[in-house]
Amino acid sequence: MKESIVEHVRQALKDSSNANYKASSQRFFKEGEAPNVYGVRSADLRRIAKESLKDVKRYSKAEVFQLCESLWKSDYFEESIIACIWSESLEKQFTPDDFDVFERWIHQYIRNWADCDTFCNHTVGSFLMKYPEYLKELKRWATSDNRWVRRASVVSLIIPARKGMFLKEVFELAEILLLDDDDLVQKGYGWLLKVAGEKHQETVFDYVVSKKEVMPRTALRYAIEKMPADLKAVAMRKSV
Repeated sequence: MKESIVEHVRQALKDSSNANYKASSQRFFKEGEAPNVYGVRSADLRRIAKESLKDVKRYSKAEVFQLCESLWKSDYFEESIIACIWSESLEKQFTPDDFDVFERWIHQYIRNWADCDTFCNHTVGSFLMKYPEYLKELKRWATSDNRWVRRASVVSLIIPARKGMFLKEVFELAEILLLDDDDLVQKGYGWLLKVAGEKHQETVFDYVVSKKEVMPRTALRYAIEKMPADLKAVAMRKSV
């Protein structure tokens, strides 16, 4: 029974839990935003995910998505990460109608930055590189009332941007979110600009400087973090 895979994963997570690590993991989240956790260290989580993939691969994409849904529903951080790893493993099988599934998962299950970034960086990012015609949907996400959907709109392009892709969309999304008052959204589009700047430093720098008087300082600092010190100084300098 495929459902037993989920139960096996949950037992493995419980067996690998660490009380001290569980307590310390809360510091990565704001008060009231921390997910439920077993307290499994990253190395153990990767091991459990890798081992479980051997069993998951025997099932169809639709069945794996059902298993992912079971993990998402638990609202445990480690289970959501394994769901992300399972869905990403199917990237060669992605088809256009998977977009609706991924969008629904974002709306229904993502409630913290870690789940958002893990799922969107990898699963959604892989989907968009395969089906770039769906890039236009990110602009719709960027206007959502849901902070995680707005963050998803930009962090979904992190890996493509690292490859130098979709620069036009990077700037379009940054423009939509420029004055967003949510710091996690600001950090999201600032991170995207920073990554885009790895391949397009001059273009990103020029954009940041053109917006520095209105861009929130949180986003600006993220955007220029990897730039040379002289460029950082120019970007951070306030007009008299």
